[in-house]
Formats: sequence, C-alpha cells, structure tokens
Amino acid sequence: MSVNLLVPSSLVREAEDKREATRKIGYVARAATVFRADRLTVFHDVEGENKWGGGFVETVLKYAATPPYLRKEAFGRQSELEYVGVLPPLRAPSQTGSESEGSGSLRQGIVTEVGPEGRVRVNCGLQHPISLVVPSSMTVAEGERVTVRISSRRPVRAKLVDDPIPGLTVTRTDLSAALDRDDAGVTIGTSRHGEPLSVRRLDEVVRRTNRDGMTVAFGSPGRGLPEMFGVEPEGISTVESGVLARFDLWLNTVPNQGSGVVRTEEAMFASLGCLTLNIE
Repeated sequence: MSVNLLVPSSLVREAEDKREATRKIGYVARAATVFRADRLTVFHDVEGENKWGGGFVETVLKYAATPPYLRKEAFGRQSELEYVGVLPPLRAPSQTGSESEGSGSLRQGIVTEVGPEGRVRVNCGLQHPISLVVPSSMTVAEGERVTVRISSRRPVRAKLVDDPIPGLTVTRTDLSAALDRDDAGVTIGTSRHGEPLSVRRLDEVVRRTNRDGMTVAFGSPGRGLPEMFGVEPEGISTVESGVLARFDLWLNTVPNQGSGVVRTEEAMFASLGCLTLNIE
C-alpha cells in the first residue's frame, strides 16, 4: 500500500522562531516515518506563509529524511539548517541499514567520485567510501544519490542496484500536481468540517486504502484546506469544481477534539494511526 502525505508550505506559520519551526517540522517527519509513508510533499500555500515558507520546510524535511551519515556531504552549511540539532531522530531502517531483505539491506549512498572502467566511489555510511561497479542499466554522476545493497560488512560486500532510493521521499509542488500522481490512490482531505470518522466508516475507508493506497492532505494551524482555497468550510463535501473537488473523501479524523485547534503534526498521528490499519 502506497502512502503519500501532503502538508502546506505554511506548516510553521505560527512558530515563534526558527528553532521552534525546525522542531515542528521534525515531528511531521516523525509521523511520516512512523507510518511508513513513501512520499511527503510540501504543497504551495504562499498566502499563509509567515517567516519560513516552502523552501525552508522542504529543506528541513529533506535533511531529516536523509541518513545521518550522508547529511554533511549532502547539505553542507545552509542557513535553513541552523537548528537541526533539535530534530528528533527518525531511526528508519533505510537510515540505519537494519532492515534485511534476503540478500542484504538497502542503504542510501552518495557518489563521491566517478572513476574509470565503470567504477565509482560511494559513501554509504561505512568507515570509508567504497569502490563499486556501475550496472549496465545505470548512469551515475558525482554527487548523485544511489541505492546500495550491502550483504556483508566484514568483509565488505556491496553492490549498486537500480532500485528506488530507500526511505522517505520529500518533494515540493502544487496541490493539483500532487493529486494527479498515478500512485495517488484514494485522495483524502482532512478537516474538522469533514465527515466524522466512526468505527463503521473506518472499516469501509481502510478497505479502500489497503487496496488502492492513499494520499492524505493536511492543513496548517489556523488555516485549514478549505480556507487555503477560498471555500466555505461547511461546504467542502459539496464542492463541485476546483482542486478541492478532486478529493475522494473529506474526513474529520479527530471528531471529538477537546482543543480548538489540532496541530498539523497531531492531526497526522491521529489520522494515520487509523487510516494505516490492516484489514485481516
């Protein structure tokens, strides 16, 4: 089941400072990782942004989703990353290399040098960059991220594989393009004005998402999805045109919320905890 998550560029519009904004983004990355999301997309909400917009949100999310052993080489020093020390660790198998699949574990690597005879040197988190043969189906360049299958560490046995880069993919685009993806599956907009999610309704929804995959979109603090696109919140379920009409479902996944505002990261944990259940 593919899981795609959409968050707005105004995600940290109410953060008091860059440190708080960075921490909040870290919890969004945590939610995506805990529930094994394949893709986390930042969609444009320029009017709702404050000091830190889509570029900042995307950069911090990409940093969080990058294995720690590659971060220095991949990002160097950037002003957006001033407070990344407050990011909670993700500890995803794709970052630790702890998830084995038969012939070895998949890890991200960065090509540090392209050499002769179809060989490259790759930093993939071992003690030193290792020399690997480039498969005939691949063309790689210095600085490019690649997938490495490691079957042994002592002695080192590894090879480049022509597989998707393991782990969470972070992108930035507009909401329309994100909903148009071939792997979008069931598209779900979350809103306190959506259909309250009950046990009976959850069974129907999860059966669909288990079969087709899903794309789930979230709003930002004080600015939900309807407000972003100029739609009266109470009327979202009857919208017939525009980007919001392209959602298959509008769900209120915290139907009895005790706070006036559910933060984006809180809504992600609450929503995905339900929507990623398996139907036996």
